[in-house]
Amino acid sequence: MLHFLASAQATCRGASLSQVAFGLATLFVVLIGSTSLVTAQSAERPNLVLILADDLGYGDVSYQGAPDLKTPNLDRLAAEGITFTSMRANCTVCSPTRAAIMTGRYADRVGVPGVIRTSPPDSWGYLSPGVATIADRLGESGYHTAIVGKWHLGLSSPNTPGERGFDLFHGFLGDMMDDYYHHRRGGINFMRHNADPIDPEGHATELFTQWAIDYVDERSKSPEQRFFLYLPYNAPHFPIQPPQDWLERTKARFPDMDEKRALNVAFVEHLDFHLGRFLTHLDSLGFRDNTVVAFTSDNGGSIPHGQRNLPWREGKQSHYDGGLKVPFIIRPLDKSLAGSESDYAGLTFDLTATYLELAGAPQDPDTDAVSLMPILQGKPMPDQPRELYFVRREGNNHYVGGAYHALIRGKWKLMQNDPFSPLELYDLESDPQEKHNVIGKNPRITNQLKRSLRAHIQRGGRVAWQP
Repeated sequence: MLHFLASAQATCRGASLSQVAFGLATLFVVLIGSTSLVTAQSAERPNLVLILADDLGYGDVSYQGAPDLKTPNLDRLAAEGITFTSMRANCTVCSPTRAAIMTGRYADRVGVPGVIRTSPPDSWGYLSPGVATIADRLGESGYHTAIVGKWHLGLSSPNTPGERGFDLFHGFLGDMMDDYYHHRRGGINFMRHNADPIDPEGHATELFTQWAIDYVDERSKSPEQRFFLYLPYNAPHFPIQPPQDWLERTKARFPDMDEKRALNVAFVEHLDFHLGRFLTHLDSLGFRDNTVVAFTSDNGGSIPHGQRNLPWREGKQSHYDGGLKVPFIIRPLDKSLAGSESDYAGLTFDLTATYLELAGAPQDPDTDAVSLMPILQGKPMPDQPRELYFVRREGNNHYVGGAYHALIRGKWKLMQNDPFSPLELYDLESDPQEKHNVIGKNPRITNQLKRSLRAHIQRGGRVAWQP
């Protein structure tokens, strides 16, 4: 457009009045046409909301059969959308899954094989500065981008949200809060509004919800521009800290319930209530018909903290499916898909590829993610073979800075749960609870999966995970 204006200015020098008038009229038509094109493109593309819970177990939502807690708002979202029963998180812990969602690549291929912590000697990842994020790509496609909630991908430049593509950051930079009311980690305040430290009062779940409501209120004033809101909550990550009145109501319902479980039930129900506040407000602003909403968790629930991943084995930190399978819902624009279900076995970063396709934004040519767009159109996914790869690197005396891995191909799962234990093999088709290690009975498939796993590890090894 600037090139056109410059050419028009040059042409008008020395031209007759009629020629100038004709040129201006042509320019007006071009401008109107360009504006109409932008408006049409905007109208065809949806707003995008991605809500991420922290450590919410597969068995801790009532739409998937939790017997002792109620999540009516997630149940409603599931009834309005598509529930996915076989989706896994990209990692058994926080940062790698978040890095995968942000980039659409396996976490070790963007420098985050383990948790990024506030203490450098115990930090096991560094988000590669040169890799574009979903916020970068959506921003370049005209979206306003915001993160409200937990970042956990870097504490300082160049890895703060504003430097990784987000127009707005309102939330917590660090890994976990020591207290949901004081918002500190090791005595340090990591709450920010963009780059500015803030010290708000209130429970973090309630604050993040209100800030998300404030954000969509603001976006409703500029309906011509689409937005991407990434809403990652800290809850229900430990410390398990529901407001006291929520805990008392839970104990009144279940007077004999174990204290750990009661705390978690109250905490999840508190989160669900505030998710409902946000979703109800989003819809009340008229965004229901042009906004895709996705909800999932970054990994399985923590069993020592009273969380539940049934019917799957174990939980957070484990490569058994209790640590990987997560609640997963997408509410698409097509209301005829409400209440439907998909058993497609993918990973959380498939949301990245899906959202970029919905936005008409260019995909990363090096992406490892797969778009779920066919499912959002009521169609089956292409029948193409796919491997699912998992890695986690960790410190302390149990891991000593080593990494452990898992690989799923079809019905077969090759895995280990620490760097020093032997590999195990499971037939997920006949043994979905992973009770019977059959590695000794299947040498051919074991060797095939080992070769593939080696190649994945080599690819990850090309990327630095320390600054």
